[in-house]
Amino acid sequence: MADYKHPEALATTEWVAQHLNNPKIRLVEVDVDTTAYDQGHIPGAVGWNWQTQLQDHVRRDLIAGRALEKLLGQSGISNDTTILLYGDNNNWFAAYAFWQLKYYGHKDIRLINGGRKKWIEEDRPLTNAITTVAPTFYRVNGPDYSIRAHKEDVFGILDKRRPGELVDVRSVDEYTGKISAPPGVSETAQRAGHIPGAANIPWAQATNEDGTFKFADALKQLYQTKGVTGANEVISYCRIGERSSHTWFVLKYLIGYRNVKNYDGSWTEWGNLIGAPIRKTWIEAASAAD
Repeated sequence: MADYKHPEALATTEWVAQHLNNPKIRLVEVDVDTTAYDQGHIPGAVGWNWQTQLQDHVRRDLIAGRALEKLLGQSGISNDTTILLYGDNNNWFAAYAFWQLKYYGHKDIRLINGGRKKWIEEDRPLTNAITTVAPTFYRVNGPDYSIRAHKEDVFGILDKRRPGELVDVRSVDEYTGKISAPPGVSETAQRAGHIPGAANIPWAQATNEDGTFKFADALKQLYQTKGVTGANEVISYCRIGERSSHTWFVLKYLIGYRNVKNYDGSWTEWGNLIGAPIRKTWIEAASAAD
C-alpha cells in the first residue's frame, strides 16, 4: 500500500466495507467532536469519548491499564481482536487511541485511511442504531515505554545527553508563539512558543484532501527536508498529545523510523514547566521587521 513500511497498520474504506460482519473485528470511532458518533457511525462501530474514557483527569495522565481493560472488555474486544479505528478531523484522536493501545500492547490495530471524512464522502452506510456487543475479558500487556516520551527525555536532547530530533506538529502560529492554543480549546499553557531546536511540521501536511495519508516518498521528503531523518530518536509533540500521535503514526508505521516517541505531556506541560526553555520566534520576527 503506497510503499509504506507497515501497510498492515492501515485499512482502506473498501476493505472495511467488505468486512463489516467479521466477528473477529471491532470498529471503534474516536472523534474530536464527541457528539459525532451519535449523528451517525459505521454499522457495528462502538464510540469512545477521548475526554472521559481515554484520559485520567485526576492524575492528568493516560487511563491506567486496568481502566483500559474494562473499556476494551465492555467494547467486546479481546486480546486477539482486530481493532479498526477511525474518527473525524483526519483521524486525530483515532491516532491517539492507536498510540495508547500500542502503549498497552494490543497487537492488531489499524487506522481506517481517510477516517470518517472519506467514509462519508464515498456515501458508505451510516447508522444511528446503538451498537450492542457481548462483553469480553481483556488483559493489557506493557506498558511499552519505548513509544512514550516524558519531559526528562526532552531535557536529555536539549542538554546534549542523548542524540535526538524534536518535531512540533502544531500550527505555525502556535509554534512561533503568536497564540498559545487553537481558538476554543480549554487546555492551554502560561507561555507560548516552542521547544528550542524543534522542527515545525504541522500534522495535516501528512494528509491529502480526502483525509488519507500521502504516499511514503512524499512523507519522507516532508520530514527529511526539515531535518527529521530518523537517524536518532525522534520525539513528536503538540498541545495535549493527539496531533503528535498522528505524526508518531506516520513516522513509525508509514515511513518506518525505528525509534519514535510521542510526548503526550506536550505544550500544556512544557509551556507551564518551571525551568523549561522555550523560543518565541513570532516576537523575534516582529522585532526584526520594526
